[in-house]
Amino acid sequence: MESKFAQYLKENKIDPRRIIAASHELERLRIEDRQAKLAERNAKQEGAPTQTAEEKKAMRKPRSGRGASPVLLARATDTKRVTGPNKQRILRAVNHILTQRKNTPIELKALF
Repeated sequence: MESKFAQYLKENKIDPRRIIAASHELERLRIEDRQAKLAERNAKQEGAPTQTAEEKKAMRKPRSGRGASPVLLARATDTKRVTGPNKQRILRAVNHILTQRKNTPIELKALF
C-alpha cells in the first residue's frame, strides 16, 4: 500500500531527488541565520537581559540547516512514521517545486 505522499509524487511526476535538492537549498543556513545565532550566543555569555516576548516574535526564526534526506523520503513513501518538522521540510520543498511549475501550493493534510 502506497502512502498519500507517494501517490502525490506519482500523480504530479515529481522526482524525489529534486525534492532533496530543493530542501537542501531552502533549509541551508544563510548569513543572517548565522548572525542571529551568534548574537544569541553572545547575549548569553555577557549575561545581558533576555529578550522580551515581543522581541522574539519580531525576530524571524532561523533555518534549521538540515534538509530532507533520501532516508527521510524513503520513510515518507513507505508509510512509516515521520516527525512534524520533517513533514514541514518535505512540504516546503514540494511547494517550492510546485511554484516553479506555476501550480498552486499544497497543504500538509493533503500530502500526508
